[in-house]
Amino acid sequence: MADQPSVPGELFYLSRLGPALNAYKLFLCALNTQYYKFYINSKNQIMETQTMKATNLKLKEFFVDQLKDIYWAEKKLAKTLPKLQDAATTPELKDAFGQHRHQAQTHVERLEQVFGMVNEKVDSTKCSAIADIVDEGQDIIEETNKGTAQRDTGLIFAGQKAGHYKIATYNGLVNLAKNIGFNNAADVLRKTLAEDREADSVLTRIAENNVNYQLN
Repeated sequence: MADQPSVPGELFYLSRLGPALNAYKLFLCALNTQYYKFYINSKNQIMETQTMKATNLKLKEFFVDQLKDIYWAEKKLAKTLPKLQDAATTPELKDAFGQHRHQAQTHVERLEQVFGMVNEKVDSTKCSAIADIVDEGQDIIEETNKGTAQRDTGLIFAGQKAGHYKIATYNGLVNLAKNIGFNNAADVLRKTLAEDREADSVLTRIAENNVNYQLN
């Protein structure tokens, strides 16, 4: 019988180990791929978190700016409503302005509460929109005669213009507060929003049912 060529021991061992080495290499490759994916995902999450924090900071800054605006508006209206009440003739209109006058002080106090909830000092920024409406109301008083439908109608116009501005502002503040995690502040602001909506409805009912349009 012819002698079989002999295979050196190391080569024989390596020939048997080859498939295992290949499998191990594939395992390491898969492990590295998973680690890389984990690293990328973690990095992306960190970046998203940082972006979210930066976005929330900007949104909070805008939220506080709007608080300052409406705080100025509420304090201005608290001083103006007594004049509107005195100038009105229709009893229901006088009562409505009187009620909203008392509510205005509560609205101011609620806003001060909200400033504290978001860790900001109480501050105000002039609200040009309300300032213009207040001036318009004063013009109506000066340019109309007491006891006329013209004056009461004009006062209702001015009151509802101010009310609509407040409704829009508080509605935006409530939604923004919820979106940036100020849920308790949103609850407080929502109370004022509900009262302003009701006040607007009251003025509409007075215009439709109580003003005597025969008075000139």
